[in-house]
Amino acid sequence: MNAPDRAFTRRLDLTTLQLFVAVCERGSIGKAAEQEFMAPSAVSKRLSDLESTVGTSLLMRHARGVTPTPAGQSLLHHARSVLFSLDKMQGELSEYADGVRGHVRVHANISAIVQFLPEDLGSFIRDHDAIKIDLEERLSTEVVRAVQEGAADLGICHVGAAPQGDGLQTLPYQQDTLVLIAPARHPLAAHAELPFAASLDWDHVGLHANSSIYRAMHDAAVREGRSIRLRIRVSGLDAMCRMIHNGLGVGLMPRRAFELMHDVGGLACIPLTDEWATRHIDLVARDFSSLPVSARLLVDHLSAQAARTATPS
Repeated sequence: MNAPDRAFTRRLDLTTLQLFVAVCERGSIGKAAEQEFMAPSAVSKRLSDLESTVGTSLLMRHARGVTPTPAGQSLLHHARSVLFSLDKMQGELSEYADGVRGHVRVHANISAIVQFLPEDLGSFIRDHDAIKIDLEERLSTEVVRAVQEGAADLGICHVGAAPQGDGLQTLPYQQDTLVLIAPARHPLAAHAELPFAASLDWDHVGLHANSSIYRAMHDAAVREGRSIRLRIRVSGLDAMCRMIHNGLGVGLMPRRAFELMHDVGGLACIPLTDEWATRHIDLVARDFSSLPVSARLLVDHLSAQAARTATPS
């Protein structure tokens, strides 16, 4: 490394890189400052100093927040890689300490979070109370991207619903089954089971357009040469149940998620005969063998829980 290169690395610091990544991910200096417990002016000053260090503009500032410039996108990629490597180093060094400590960054889709993770993570923490788990809910496509970019150590999602990048590894975790939810007095509620196509004559309450459930619905409708009569989109399964209960349409959700909700009176759960209604939820990582020891312990725990669930008692 020549003298100018050494000067460049000395002027960079990890805190500023972390702040830059946070600003890019939140799209706002104010939100990133709140997340990192810093004053927005202090974050803005560090970003200005970073732009002076690299000699180019890294962020485009506009009324709704900030977005990275092409140079900022390049730095974001490298900053995530550096921070990922440091987290990996921390995990490996923790293996030499007395007891396992550390934290695991997990991104998971709503189906996994509602149906399986509360119990599985709860039992893990009881056995490993020194390990902190940072869990974020994301769409399956976003979960896969976060693992690719190093923003998450472990992803839990329907990988089949997301474009899978090179180098990602998967392990089976759980299986869920989509069912049709309708008001108890709805004409479809009288059926013991039915194909999804039978619901296409009725209004639907749907999730986000990029959610794995909505994409499965959309693909099934296209195969029938039909479209979905989408009346409203909601952000969560509890909101979906409330909208359906109040007559805004029918909707699809995982059976176990519906059963776990307590205030579901007046709703009917109708099984679907479609093969695609049974889906697999996978664990996703760049490389399971190179995860920090705390993350490997979590993977082993989730795999063991899945094996217990799959084995009849």
